[in-house]
Amino acid sequence: MELNEIKNPIGELMQTTMDNVKNILKVDTVVGDPIYTPDGITLVPISQISVGFGGGGLEFNSKKTGGERPYGGGNATGVKINPIGFLVIKDGVIRMINVTPPASNTVDRIIDLVPVVMDKVDAFIAKQNEGK
Repeated sequence: MELNEIKNPIGELMQTTMDNVKNILKVDTVVGDPIYTPDGITLVPISQISVGFGGGGLEFNSKKTGGERPYGGGNATGVKINPIGFLVIKDGVIRMINVTPPASNTVDRIIDLVPVVMDKVDAFIAKQNEGK
């Protein structure tokens, strides 16, 4: 008998919980629906998701129940969604507006600057291509 053919209550309990968590955590949860403004700006909300999951169970050894062994178990899941900012799209230029506190260390600051640097590199390349 293969491992995936073995049916046990904790496996079924955890599978059901994971299926429900998967339904909650879709791409739409991280990257929200675009918001279009009358002046041609598109705002796309961006969120950060953290998930914690745990579970356990126990089959009791009891001779009173005949063939069935009593089972006790449970699991817990925690989901935390934090809005972190908006992608602002205007005239083909994309930039990020953070709603989180400023970066607290050098690595976070570098990561925050990546979209700005990419926009400048794209503008530089476009300018160089115009000159040819």
